[in-house]
Amino acid sequence: MKSELLQSNIILENDKVLLLPFENERNIELKEIIFDDEIWKYMGMYVKNDIDFENYIQNTLKQKADGICYPFLIINKVTNKVAGSTRYGYLNHASQKCEIGWTWYGKQFQGTGLNKACKYELLNFGFENIQFRRIQFSADLENKKSQRAIEKLGAVKEGIFRNNYVDAEGKSKDDVYYSIILEDWEFTKRECFSEFI
Repeated sequence: MKSELLQSNIILENDKVLLLPFENERNIELKEIIFDDEIWKYMGMYVKNDIDFENYIQNTLKQKADGICYPFLIINKVTNKVAGSTRYGYLNHASQKCEIGWTWYGKQFQGTGLNKACKYELLNFGFENIQFRRIQFSADLENKKSQRAIEKLGAVKEGIFRNNYVDAEGKSKDDVYYSIILEDWEFTKRECFSEFI
């Protein structure tokens, strides 16, 4: 695994999406779309005001500095608008794996095909450049919309992790886990992402 790439300035793009490192000054533009409780319903937190927003930015940057994740800004290339954020998280160098997640989009960018374009770039770079052996995804058991989105990526459903996180109200929540492994990637790329090849 080429872990050193996670210390570099990763910029990924295709015709639909541009992914920039989260510390880009455009992260302030997230403020235009972030204050929507629906976005945060299954995230274990809420961003309701300027203080929450500042905490979200600072916590994300700190987690990157601590080597826990590599976060991105998602830019819609058609409009050049900041559409949301995503990340490589739970980075595990010894086991050569990560989780793609913590993904959210402003309401006007949901259901536009941006998520598939974004996930293709992350998966392709993750497997072919960083050389992860496993990339996993998770979604709250009640979040059927996210589960359907993950399944469209060709990820294999592996099971339910009970009491996997505590939400913003202090309730224990279950997650459904999925994965794509390195041995699957060439087939999955052709079957699910042919428009990007």
